[in-house]
Amino acid sequence: MSKLFSPLNVKSITFKNRIITSPMCMYMAEDGFASDWHLVHYGSRAMGGAGAVMLEATAISADGRIGVGDLGIWKDEHIEMLTKITSFIKSTGSVPAIQLAHAGRKGSTWASGRESRPLMPDEENGWEVIAPSAIAFSPTMQTPREMTLEDIEELQQAFADAAARALKAGFEMVEIHSAHGYLINEFLSPIPNKRTDHYGGSIENRARFLFETIDKVKAVWPTELPIAVRISATDWMEDGWNIDDSVWLSKKLAGKGIDIVDVSSGGTVPNAKITVGSGYQLPFASTIKRELKNQLLVGAVGMITSAHQAETILTNGDADLIFIGRELLRNPYFSLEAAKQLRSEAPVPKPYELAF
Repeated sequence: MSKLFSPLNVKSITFKNRIITSPMCMYMAEDGFASDWHLVHYGSRAMGGAGAVMLEATAISADGRIGVGDLGIWKDEHIEMLTKITSFIKSTGSVPAIQLAHAGRKGSTWASGRESRPLMPDEENGWEVIAPSAIAFSPTMQTPREMTLEDIEELQQAFADAAARALKAGFEMVEIHSAHGYLINEFLSPIPNKRTDHYGGSIENRARFLFETIDKVKAVWPTELPIAVRISATDWMEDGWNIDDSVWLSKKLAGKGIDIVDVSSGGTVPNAKITVGSGYQLPFASTIKRELKNQLLVGAVGMITSAHQAETILTNGDADLIFIGRELLRNPYFSLEAAKQLRSEAPVPKPYELAF
């Protein structure tokens, strides 16, 4: 059996293979509510054989959305439709997972596909954005309000409340979004975080918001279910967060009982020079994997588009899990086709057997 299609046990959960549908914003929700569109979208990736299907960045508060159309989990009314989605994902043998997120200073936008534009607070559907420091992401976006200590405590509790709702909805894994320049990443990086209190300055202080959030999520999340954290391993800027910081952070996450670190990069500043290509973020995942020596599981993501590429990453010991994004947008049945290419077994839906 290939490494990619070998099962993986994480606490009480068994991933039938090492492919996770990467969280990708769809901007198709209204007031945060999932719809039939989300059921079919995520259900298709589950029928297509992914080991886990992770829902997109799902806002823990209404003003934590990136865009107006983001999924939300800030009120109990969101649970009903999310439950339908998790039930269907489970019926296929896949693991339902959800990414919990707050956009910070990159929120209040209208977005659809490749199009997006910022919304000011006085515009229809716009809202005031907040961040560790009052520094705008770009000249065209809002200057955020610097968060007070009360804001910090309130949002950390909102992450915990969202995790509790995720559990009620049937999710079996949560991922805390700490990447791509959104709120928690804004605390971690020295570029947008210029605070002078105990949430700014040293790396230990900048990581405090994340660590305290993890503690609050763990208070409501069962110990037998896994928790992942997505990080940006580098800001791609000389004076920004870097891979050494990410190794340090990953060791701390392992010490706090986090099960998976999902290694992405970038998003903190608009002018970073990033050479995007096949597997361009893999060296970061590989470095963390080797430095941590199995203290936690490492996920690789970013331009991983073929079965043999994913298999090679795993057999070389560069990562434990493969997060697939855009390839699964192009082809929801990537996992079934990959199994065939690697001569491994995958549970093809009975009505589809003639095609495989």
